[in-house]
This record gives sequence, C-alpha cells and structure tokens, in this order.
Amino acid sequence: MPDFIDVWKRYGYKVDIFLNDNEVIDDLQYKGLRIIQKNDGFKFGIDAVILSHFVDVKKNDNVIDLGTGTGIIPILLAGKTEAKSITGLEIQSDMAEMANRSVLLNSLEERVKIVCGDIKECVELFGRSKFNVVVTNPPYMSVGRGLVNPSDTKSIARHEILCTLEDIIRVSSKLLVPGGQFAMVHRPQRLVDILFLMRQYKIEPKFLRFVHPSPYKRANLILVKGSRGGNPELKMMEPLYVYDENGKYSGKYSKEIDDIYHRGEYQVE
Repeated sequence: MPDFIDVWKRYGYKVDIFLNDNEVIDDLQYKGLRIIQKNDGFKFGIDAVILSHFVDVKKNDNVIDLGTGTGIIPILLAGKTEAKSITGLEIQSDMAEMANRSVLLNSLEERVKIVCGDIKECVELFGRSKFNVVVTNPPYMSVGRGLVNPSDTKSIARHEILCTLEDIIRVSSKLLVPGGQFAMVHRPQRLVDILFLMRQYKIEPKFLRFVHPSPYKRANLILVKGSRGGNPELKMMEPLYVYDENGKYSGKYSKEIDDIYHRGEYQVE
C-alpha cells in the first residue's frame, strides 16, 4: 500500500502525495528541497548537481531539461535561479509521474512542469525557438556496448536506446532562441562527437570544463556550454576536482564541491 504525505499549499489547502513501496524521499539539503526516488531504480548523481551549478540561467528565462529522469535538475534550478519557467521532459511515463510528484512535494508547480514525451518530438511538443536555455544530462553510452535491457530504467538512462547524442543536439538547436544557451554534462571520450555536432547544428561551443575525481587523476566528466549562432571562441575553464588532493580514499570533497552542494550553509529557509 502506498504511503501518503500531506503537503500544505498556499491559501491554506493541502495535497496528499503518495509514495510507492519502492520509493524514498531524499533531502537535497538545500532550501528544504526534497526528491522522490526509487530504491531499485536510477538515482541522480553528482553529474546532475554540477551541471545545475554550471549552467547560466537568468531571471525570467524559460528553461528545458531534456531527459529529466527524477526531475533533479528542474528542482535544483528552481531553488537556485529566478527562471520564469522550467520544463522537464522525460520519455518514461513512470519516471515522469514520479518527478511530477516531487514537483508537488516542493510546491514548485507554478514554475516547474514535467512533460512525458520523446526528445525527438520536442519541436512538435513545444515549437521552435521557445527556450532561453536547454540543459541535458543525457545517456553516456552508445548502443552496442554490452548487454542492454531496452525496457530497464537504468539502461535507458545510461545508454542511447531511445535517443542519440545527435538527436539531442539537433533538437536543442531548434528549441533555443537565437543566442540561447545549451549546457551538457557528458564523458570525455565523446568530446569530439559533441563539439562536431554542436557546430554542425549551429550551436557554437563557448565553454569547456573537465571534471576530475581528484588532482592527478584523468577526467571522467566534461561540462560544455554553447550558444546558438554564437561567434567562434572556446574558453577552457579551470578543472573541477571532486575530491581533495588526497583523493577519493580520504573521503574529503574539494572545497568547490562543498560549495556547489552548499555544505555548511543554513540550508532550510
């Protein structure tokens, strides 16, 4: 039997939000934000958190997160920015429904909307040039590497089963207003493909940052930002280290990661 959580809304009324047997509520430890996740399903990781910090969102921007999964990026951006609207697009209906409950849990329904749909059909869903910012934490692995269950939530999140890197960049170019920003987190081994496709679809790469587990360790993530129709000029940003100089074995995160996670701040408004 599902559990029910009372969430009080403005104007004094409450909404009952149900929690399935295999679901938990995790505290994001920032401004009282929480998220519903499946115990045995795909959960957000550090890549989504650092991407939410990396992307530039201005006041009154319209933002879309392609492949939103649990809805972590729209929820974090709602807390961190003054975006006018943030849309999370997710093809898996159960994930989209769960993400929508997280939106209600945080009383963000006036600014955040979760839509169940296919990235490849985004233009039909939303129209051209509708967003100031497109952000995405897409599947990292191309199809064909190892055994993949095409109906498994984790497989869909990690492998290009339902959309490819080219699908994402092509659609993003159409969704963005001229000069709009595209921001992505991915793996370094796909960097050449990413930059090539961005230029092919008129999104000029502007900023690139490598993310390393610790100093002297090779990068395992990249962050890239581009501008639709921007002028050619790629700026290399300082590397981001997840752990301090002693590395992962010390268990001590770098100061920048602590700052990104707002550790040490008074986190509940």
